[in-house]
Amino acid sequence: MEIDNDAKKVLWSLQNNKRNEEERNAFKPTGKKPKSNGPKYVTVVLIGLLALSFVMTQFQKNTINVCITSNYCIDSKRDTFQYVLYVFITNVIVVFGIYFAYKIGVWIGEKLKNKRL
Repeated sequence: MEIDNDAKKVLWSLQNNKRNEEERNAFKPTGKKPKSNGPKYVTVVLIGLLALSFVMTQFQKNTINVCITSNYCIDSKRDTFQYVLYVFITNVIVVFGIYFAYKIGVWIGEKLKNKRL
């Protein structure tokens, strides 16, 4: 009983080596730096927070008066857009406060781990 040599050979490629050299080199590094998506992500988060602020103000049944200074007050029913901006800025302060607290905590943790504090 003879076994064909091709049957013994282990094929590691699912494509049976059908790719040419150009297709094999398609995923090699080009030396270019990848694009930074940071500004895009921040913009999407801010737009999402603005939409969330608008939705949060729509579910209120009571009228709320917020005085920013002694002369400037915002009514939640009469000054809807300004009240949405007020809620948005408050949400942004809270979100970025949590983010920066996390970053400072990571930094302090690294310093404690390295005992350089």
